[in-house]
Amino acid sequence: MSEIDRSRAARAEARTRIEEVAARLFAERGFAGTTIGEIAAEAGLSKPMLYRHFDSKQELHLALLERHRDELAAAPVRELLHGEGDLDTRMTAMYDAWFGYVESHPYTWRMMFRDTTGDAQVQAFHRELQRRQRETDMALLREFVPGLPEAELEPLGEAIRSALYGLALWWLDRPEQPRELLVATMTRITRGLISTVEGPNVEGPNVEGPNAEMPGATSTGTPDAPRPGSASPSGAAGGTD
Repeated sequence: MSEIDRSRAARAEARTRIEEVAARLFAERGFAGTTIGEIAAEAGLSKPMLYRHFDSKQELHLALLERHRDELAAAPVRELLHGEGDLDTRMTAMYDAWFGYVESHPYTWRMMFRDTTGDAQVQAFHRELQRRQRETDMALLREFVPGLPEAELEPLGEAIRSALYGLALWWLDRPEQPRELLVATMTRITRGLISTVEGPNVEGPNVEGPNAEMPGATSTGTPDAPRPGSASPSGAAGGTD
């Protein structure tokens, strides 16, 4: 490995360590209760070294939210696009992938669902995240349950989003509960919704298409859904806690 490659690998490893420590501390102590100095110390770095990766605590927090928002979408989408079986089987697999990500990133989910920053830009990010998830769910309902009244799509999309968020938070406080229980719960909720429409097109018109999404996923490639710009961290430069 060349010197340049070793330097890049070391930088990537340091950034990953910073993000992992920051996610845990933000979740445990909140945004205001965590300092850049504490993150740097637990990551085994100096503050100046940390500032080579992130200009501010706010930028670090937003970067974590954006990274995990995008990662969350990946696994469920794979199950939808490449999974086998009927809609019910794929739906169960998608929810299992969604809760699987929550299970493997518990600290991040406390950040995603419980804003403790009081920062206007972070709060705007949370509102935008919720709106995008809701619109994703609405697009899915149009595709998989075309008989639903248009006026009900937004509240139903919010109901699915809220159920996913609520169950994730419930689970984080009860880690002894098996993942299968949450998957079965969300599958039952969604299956019940589908059953309320007479003769639903349960396979959906374009389930194998590139625009399919999972309920509650956060990527922007959903059918008929607007493509809002994601929040971009601007943060105060120069390194203040």
